[in-house]
Amino acid sequence: MANTYTLIASSTVGAGGASNIEFTSIPSTYTDLKLVTSLRMSSSGQWYTLKFNNSTSTYSDRYLLGSGSSAASGIDGGQPALAGSAEDSTYTANTFANSENYIPNYTSSNYKSYSGDGVQENNATASYMAFWANLWSTTSAITSIKIEAQGGVNFVQYSTAYLYGISNS
Repeated sequence: MANTYTLIASSTVGAGGASNIEFTSIPSTYTDLKLVTSLRMSSSGQWYTLKFNNSTSTYSDRYLLGSGSSAASGIDGGQPALAGSAEDSTYTANTFANSENYIPNYTSSNYKSYSGDGVQENNATASYMAFWANLWSTTSAITSIKIEAQGGVNFVQYSTAYLYGISNS
């Protein structure tokens, strides 16, 4: 069967920025979810986290990060886990980091795995690309997703997020 994508919701940050972007009342009518972001921070910072159903615990992750000249991998011990790239404010002006997260079986009664990739651009120095695989160890269906900038900074104006539902029919 062919997969079909349906835009559930989108958000564009307005003037003054926002500390988070939240999608609530996610319908349970899809098989999987896909989150696509284009984000920039208001000050130094490069990552965002996802909170499902506003939960702040039972997350774990693995990541792989490359800059073109070096690589790193590891486990982030933060709660919630790192889940995407956001452009650091000190990087090339007016550029935004792009990330995607794939969340399969978001309504099942099993733990929720999700994975993604992201890239940041900086013409002055290295650019970064990251991959991550995460687990939310909860059996509840995902009904809301909150995207939060790491370090308590804001996303700047024109940052965007799109949430898609994926059906197998």
